[in-house]
Amino acid sequence: MGSLNTIASEGYKVGAVAKDFSLKNVDGKMISLNSIPNAKGIIVVFTCNHCPYSKAYEDRLIDLHNKYAAQGYPVIAISSNDPTRFPADSYENMIVRAEEKKFPFLYAFDETQEIARTYGATRTPHIFLLDKQGDQFRVAYIGAIDDNVQYESDVKAKYLEDAIEALKSGKKPDPDFTKAIGCTIKWKK
Repeated sequence: MGSLNTIASEGYKVGAVAKDFSLKNVDGKMISLNSIPNAKGIIVVFTCNHCPYSKAYEDRLIDLHNKYAAQGYPVIAISSNDPTRFPADSYENMIVRAEEKKFPFLYAFDETQEIARTYGATRTPHIFLLDKQGDQFRVAYIGAIDDNVQYESDVKAKYLEDAIEALKSGKKPDPDFTKAIGCTIKWKK
């Protein structure tokens, strides 16, 4: 079977059908891809509370959700980190962080880490933009949000936003894959 890191690195490729999941959101309700009404696609982002890269992108994710959710492309943030290794990433602390930042999007806990492994997420943040085709969600873009973690004002390439705009226009994202930059997912031992 291999190590968890080997399993994680296999994951989805662009074009793969994303299997649905059932995860507990910070409001205590179970959520899934198919529980999102009127979705044309979904911005799935693997993230966490403690990673400085994830923190640097929180406001941009809020802005992306606020801009695109009403157009059918909401954000679902998922934390898959092992809270025994990083207590800041516990479900209870996810609730606190979501309230502090007033997250307008869903923020769910992947307690078993199965969803991160299935997707092939390795970093926080790691984006998987899904495109709804019929009753399935297909992976349309994988990678980074943009090309500048530190300074939003210096962003030259908005990879995720460009990918969403391509989907809205009936086109394939180009690029459809970039390297995710961030902390590694903290796997259970």
